[in-house]
Amino acid sequence: MRILYMILVIVFALFIVTFSQQNLMPIQLKYYHYLQNVPPVPTYILIFVSLLIGVIITAFWGVVERFRLNRTIRNLNRLIRDLRKELQAHEAPPIINEQKTQK
Repeated sequence: MRILYMILVIVFALFIVTFSQQNLMPIQLKYYHYLQNVPPVPTYILIFVSLLIGVIITAFWGVVERFRLNRTIRNLNRLIRDLRKELQAHEAPPIINEQKTQK
């Protein structure tokens, strides 16, 4: 499994290198009048930065979702514990049948 993972990483790294080499042409960023003094940026840098921003936003969203799910699990476990205590409080005591043996 590690070998397959290593092969996939190498193929992905090769893709990144060849993609970067094919997209070296610099582009001038324009957005109305906000980005006037930005120097030209290679196309691959712009694409990788966009990808990185997407990964960061998705990771943040995942962390928020994880905290929400942990809170839900904690509340449900608390509810189960309270219901078990209530069930034990209303449970009838066990019947002990003691028979005396004759000698």
